[in-house]
Amino acid sequence: MENAGVYLWNLSKALWVVHSTTFVNIEQFLKELKAQRNYENAISQGHQAYLLEEDDYSRDVFSCNIGNLQPGAKVGVTLRYVQELPLETDGALRYVLPAILNPRYQLSEQSANSCLNIKTPIVALEDLPYTLSMVATITSQHGIERVQSNCSLSPIQYLGHDKTSAQVSLAEGHKFDQDVELLIYYSEVHSPSVAVEMGMQDMKPDSLMGSPSAMVSFYPDLPEVECSRACGEFVFLMDCSGSMGSRLSYRNDSQLRIEAAKETLLLLLKSLPMGCYFNIYRFGSSYEKFFPESVKYTQETMEESMKRVKHLRADLGGTEILTPLLNIYKGPSIPGHPLQVFVFTDGEVNGTFRVINEVKLNSKKHRCFSFGIGEGASTSLIKGIARVSGGTAEFITGKDRMQTKALASLKCALNCSVEDISLSWDFPPGLSASMLSPEKTVMFKGQRLIIYAQLTGTMPQVESSGEVCLKYTLQGKSLENRVTFSLQPKTNASFTIHRLAAKSLIQMKDLGSHETSDGEKEDVLNMSIQSGVLSSFTAFIAVRSDLTQPVQGPLAPRVIPRPMTFSNLPIICPYSTDGEMLNACLSYDSIEDTESMSVMEYSQSSTKETNLQNDHKVCGENVLLHLVSLQKANGSWELDEELTEILGTNLEDMKAANPAKDQDPSVWATVLAVLWLHANGKDLKWLGELLERKAVAWLHDHADSSIPMLVQAAKSFLELSVTPDDLVF
Repeated sequence: MENAGVYLWNLSKALWVVHSTTFVNIEQFLKELKAQRNYENAISQGHQAYLLEEDDYSRDVFSCNIGNLQPGAKVGVTLRYVQELPLETDGALRYVLPAILNPRYQLSEQSANSCLNIKTPIVALEDLPYTLSMVATITSQHGIERVQSNCSLSPIQYLGHDKTSAQVSLAEGHKFDQDVELLIYYSEVHSPSVAVEMGMQDMKPDSLMGSPSAMVSFYPDLPEVECSRACGEFVFLMDCSGSMGSRLSYRNDSQLRIEAAKETLLLLLKSLPMGCYFNIYRFGSSYEKFFPESVKYTQETMEESMKRVKHLRADLGGTEILTPLLNIYKGPSIPGHPLQVFVFTDGEVNGTFRVINEVKLNSKKHRCFSFGIGEGASTSLIKGIARVSGGTAEFITGKDRMQTKALASLKCALNCSVEDISLSWDFPPGLSASMLSPEKTVMFKGQRLIIYAQLTGTMPQVESSGEVCLKYTLQGKSLENRVTFSLQPKTNASFTIHRLAAKSLIQMKDLGSHETSDGEKEDVLNMSIQSGVLSSFTAFIAVRSDLTQPVQGPLAPRVIPRPMTFSNLPIICPYSTDGEMLNACLSYDSIEDTESMSVMEYSQSSTKETNLQNDHKVCGENVLLHLVSLQKANGSWELDEELTEILGTNLEDMKAANPAKDQDPSVWATVLAVLWLHANGKDLKWLGELLERKAVAWLHDHADSSIPMLVQAAKSFLELSVTPDDLVF
């Protein structure tokens, strides 16, 4: 196919792609052997063929087969896909181009043919025969403030005065030895937005792809409202499979996944409210639980759990999460304490669809907060179990963000959620909206709500607008967000919104061949074929049969090596992408005699450069963690020598400075600890926020009227310049 370039477009029906005298018939087939059979027949007859399909055991991975190329021939493959960019806790949208796929747990012989099990040779970084070039074009209804990345980028270039379109590119010679991550920051991040898109002219006007579609995005700036202190049953599922012994990233100074997860779990235990219930499961090929059933959160149960957490190891083999989940769901509910499940895992589990379906079946009795650890965590599993249960999903590739995201999710679980969510539309006469997205019942602070709708009726021929209103209640208070939008949308040849809507519908119904009912399978097939969005039951195939001479001779595969990393886990996936709001054009160029630094050399020099600037930060963080370790389950601190060492004083002076000597000494110790934590932990706000909240609640229960006097005395004793606006009391 030299210079022919087979281009796969996500079309809703068979298409003849014309290139010079080449005709390629691209069809979407039922995946049940038909596509594979046609591909294999074409290859055996000497034709050139292309097959694209979802991996049978992980729907977040796609495999592409291209066969019967002439020696020295070149082929260009363009893959286009759409996705919703996930929202970070600081309001950024995150785009990731994954460089590696960790080999994931293979439980049975049935998954032996998965592309996840492909083995490729490992070479030193300087010996890789390719580099990665990437240009990202970002557009938004709101201004783009900045773009950050874990890789070296060119300076941002704005493509207009209003800063609604920008472009960045990777530095030249990028080796693609790590995920490429972009964090995109927008102005007016909490402003709602609506995008309308016209349908395909050759489709039925009332069909999914033929009618106009709308995408509504709400990200309300909700106030923090804490629920009852003693509310909730918190169950933590910790992956202790062998792969958790790997590092979070490829750098040699990166923390082990199991160690980062243990530190996070310890902080979560310290941050739980008194009176709630909790339990901890460690799982792998088997599972163990700390307590026969969830226990009340007390000083004794917290201390026992923390001792056991410190001894957790990545020693349980594979990743079997379904069995412990079934055990949790089988347990009795605790009246007044809704179940909240926190899942930490780094890989793929056997039967992803069955796990998601089981979580869905039990979604009325719990919420699931999921965390994908490391660069190869299964997005299908992590997003799926959170989506069907009304929880949140987070992906963690560095220690500095694991605790932040886990504690933010715990805050979501502790805060009151938004309820009674409803959406109303106001259109010109003759036009209405039909919801395509599933009904949303709850929403937390920091969450974004994306809704898809199909517009039915007659679109106005003159300039006109519509309005959509989101109404909800928060602790009995009615709130709303409104946004007005134009009904004269620009033409979009990619039909991005339509395909995002189709993808949302397919994800909701498609639970694999064993878990999807016949009726929903038929719906998935129809939506997939009409929209061109792949599902578990469809695949794309292209066959070129016009060659004058069939390709003959034995096939000689070309093995593409992967870079040597400290985890020795990655599989390089060369492809090009085009996302919803981000177009990435990638090319792999041959490199010969290029002098470049190896991973180890880079890591060593990087460590030398960063050690000096990080020493102070690490030292300060360790002191804060030590202070946190001394806090009691009820939120208080004891007046003892360990506390005085952290505060830089002595026990006698601390006791003498107490203005309320007739009170419990823990009251004075807690005021000192909270003020010191608040003043010295500003750079680690994520660490102390929930702990401060718990401590202040304890103080109000034990010394409410004397708190102002104690605070002033503590400020003077510790010589802190905390302003009244900074105080947490």
